[in-house]
Amino acid sequence: MPSLGGVWQIEFLGNDLRAWTLALATFLVTLTVLPVVKGYISARRRRWAEHDRHNVHHAIGLTALLIERTSRLFLWAVAVYLASRYLTFAPRIERVLTVGIVVLFWMQVGLWAMTAVRYAIDLRRKSSAGLDALLTSSIDVILFVAGLVIWAMVLLLALDNLGVEIKPLLAGLGIGGIAVALAVQTVLSDLLASMSIALDKPFAIGDSLKVDDFQGTVEHIGVKSTRLRSLSGEQIIMGNTDILKSRVRNFGRMRERRTAFNLGVSYDTDPKALAAIPAEIRQIVEALPELRFDRCHFLTYGDTALLFEIVFFTTTPDFNTYADAQQKVNLAIIERLRQMKVSFTAPMRAVVVIEKSPALQDAG
Repeated sequence: MPSLGGVWQIEFLGNDLRAWTLALATFLVTLTVLPVVKGYISARRRRWAEHDRHNVHHAIGLTALLIERTSRLFLWAVAVYLASRYLTFAPRIERVLTVGIVVLFWMQVGLWAMTAVRYAIDLRRKSSAGLDALLTSSIDVILFVAGLVIWAMVLLLALDNLGVEIKPLLAGLGIGGIAVALAVQTVLSDLLASMSIALDKPFAIGDSLKVDDFQGTVEHIGVKSTRLRSLSGEQIIMGNTDILKSRVRNFGRMRERRTAFNLGVSYDTDPKALAAIPAEIRQIVEALPELRFDRCHFLTYGDTALLFEIVFFTTTPDFNTYADAQQKVNLAIIERLRQMKVSFTAPMRAVVVIEKSPALQDAG
């Protein structure tokens, strides 16, 4: 019967039983402790999010979120790496382990980086509630570009760690990138335009836009195009580059709506009644809480009427609110002027009748 010391000397795949025991113990402890720590921190983070979110520092919150987003596959890779420190393998097996661990490590780094980007976007949204719609409309574009950059860097760094010479690869990608850029310059221009929209935020989802002769509400801001829903119901798809090249009127950013119109009264109106009209108009407009009076003046003599210019503001940009208020003002003006015995004037049309002389009729 072999002694205990002899048992420890039994070899398997070039390593004795003592080394395998230490490696197995390290693997099991690591694969037990790390998930427990991850679960504890995840539970604490959710508790912070529910109760103490304002008192948690951003760095602590981000660290806890990164730990929570750590994949179980990565934890297995860490456990295998730590256990393999006690073992010696053949070069081929060592190479396979190295490749697997390096790939899993850089994949996890990429996931952490994307999580950090999303966390930064959420912080921006919470710190500026007024920009929620703007940020929502640009999240897809920001994440798309950030994903391209992050995963490209992850791929290059992983290849570099695996011993691949990346300088010739970068040179080849540079030359190939120029060729691809020339071939798809329209797509790239739209992509850059989408980045400009995401960063400059000239409009957001839900805004009502007028772009050249097209008008509609923004439904989607994509990497290449923006989609509008027109007033007549159809969807208008416009390239982001075309939008930025156009003069865009954003009705969604209106804080209030200005109204200016002329009122024509008869030339027979009494001068005292003319002098009283601005005050009466002011009283009518100020009686409506959604309106803010600006001015009313007798400005000019028209061809058939004395013209007053009336200007007021609707304090909300909603068109229906404006239309309802304008209707109330118009009806009140008609009623008030009739009470003042002031008459409106209608445009007069001159009809000229030309009669031919007998000589011309004979000639015709």
